[in-house]
Amino acid sequence: MTVTATSVGESDQLEPRIAPGARTWARRLVRLVPAAAAALSGLLLYVSFPPRTLWWLALPAFAVLGWVLRGRGWKAALGLGYLFGLGFLLPLLVWTGVEVGPGPWLALVAIEALFVAAVGAGIAAVSKLPGWPVWAAAVWIAGEAARARAPFNGFPWGKIAFGQADGVFLPLAAVGGTPVLGFAVVLCGFGLYEVVRLAVRWRRTGEVRRAAAAMGVLSLAVPVMGAVAARPLVSDTAEDGHATVAVIQGNVPRAGLDFNSQRRAVLDYHARETERLAAEVEAGKVARPDFVLWPENSSDIDPFANPDARTVIDTAAKSIGAPISVGGVVERDGKLYNEQILWDPAKGPVDTYDKRQIQPFGEYLPLRSLIGAINENWTAMVRQDFSRGTKPGVFTMDGAKVGLVTCYEAAFDWTVRSEVTDGAQLISVPSNNATFDRSEMTYQQLAMSRVRAVEHSRTVTVPVTSGVSAIIMPDGRITQKTGMFVADSLVQKVPLRSSQTPATRLGILPEIALVLVAAGGLGWAVGAVGAGLRGRRDGDA
Repeated sequence: MTVTATSVGESDQLEPRIAPGARTWARRLVRLVPAAAAALSGLLLYVSFPPRTLWWLALPAFAVLGWVLRGRGWKAALGLGYLFGLGFLLPLLVWTGVEVGPGPWLALVAIEALFVAAVGAGIAAVSKLPGWPVWAAAVWIAGEAARARAPFNGFPWGKIAFGQADGVFLPLAAVGGTPVLGFAVVLCGFGLYEVVRLAVRWRRTGEVRRAAAAMGVLSLAVPVMGAVAARPLVSDTAEDGHATVAVIQGNVPRAGLDFNSQRRAVLDYHARETERLAAEVEAGKVARPDFVLWPENSSDIDPFANPDARTVIDTAAKSIGAPISVGGVVERDGKLYNEQILWDPAKGPVDTYDKRQIQPFGEYLPLRSLIGAINENWTAMVRQDFSRGTKPGVFTMDGAKVGLVTCYEAAFDWTVRSEVTDGAQLISVPSNNATFDRSEMTYQQLAMSRVRAVEHSRTVTVPVTSGVSAIIMPDGRITQKTGMFVADSLVQKVPLRSSQTPATRLGILPEIALVLVAAGGLGWAVGAVGAGLRGRRDGDA
């Protein structure tokens, strides 16, 4: 009996010690679920981006984010939003550290994820309002608007719209540009979560408010119906005839930052590929182009200051017998410019366009003294800052109006639109991706150009030094493209168009409207919290 009593007593004493520990671990695991879900849903959003064609994964990604954030306090929502941002941006922007190491990549992601964290807090705040998916989607677009403008003139890479080049929502780009396209995708994702949430609630309780159910269904259905209704805005019909365009990809001696030390070789490669194409034209194998497009940095030797570079370009232009848009680095009055030069085979250089949206830490170095104190190698990479252009660039090439959007500029709404409103019938996006090796960067940028084609209903050409170069129809289809790190050329008869889509005409107005919707929702949410606090104080009194 003594043994039994002792055993029972020991059992009574041991059980409460084990149970609280188990409950503590269970609580900790439960607390980790939202954090893990936030990070994994961000990763899911990344997977929806090019080069993959899994655009639809953006919907469950935002559905999970809605589940994670709905009803949270602002502090928890900040952290969960930051984890979502890290899950999304860490893999999306890994290419930024290909040649310069992980430091700049991690710093960029850490800063950009702060915007997503703030958006997470905003979504949590409006998640208690009637029709919350609408307010929450508008808050997301407001966050994208902020990211596109600050710091250092913004970094819009990773806009939701840029992951939808293969998706059913793409026609909405012609309605209101990237803000409306992105808003529709995010709204549909939050609507998906709301429908699932209400369905589960109805199954458990048999009760669901009709208004909430209707709003959930509409949040899911309206974006899809809107995309279907916008299809007539997407057309590749020629309005101003056709032009036969040649896109030259000369390739580079080697990938990486040191390709810049082979500037003459890069110029020679592009001239050689142009002359090879000219020989095929003379042999009747390829149609004669009306004009030729070279990529950014195809002549990093200033042809205005170096007679040998001028001779190489002039010879190439005469051989093909057509004007060439040459990407050069030009020094003028002691200032450097990333410049497109219109080179006529008879007259030589006749027009120029200076890049307006230059890349921080690539073409100019903000906070130079501070960064130099941290790492002198970074300041050595950008010894002299480039200067900004001030005017849109539309070249008249054999009668066609060609708008120039140089590389990084394609990520910014205003730079592309300004060329179209200035009369461009076709858009060219000359780029240099050689510094990013074979990373996903070139495919992400190509997807941007496809969205821009639909947004403004223009043919878009993408001449790149090392690939992927492409020709894109006004409906977003890629009709020709090159491989990477090969010398190649693309020749095609493409439609010229001059009509303007609603997105072109409206410009920034849709984005302003969505930012105001977000501000209204946040104001309502803050007011509701304040009213609740005052009500509790009055009750206590």
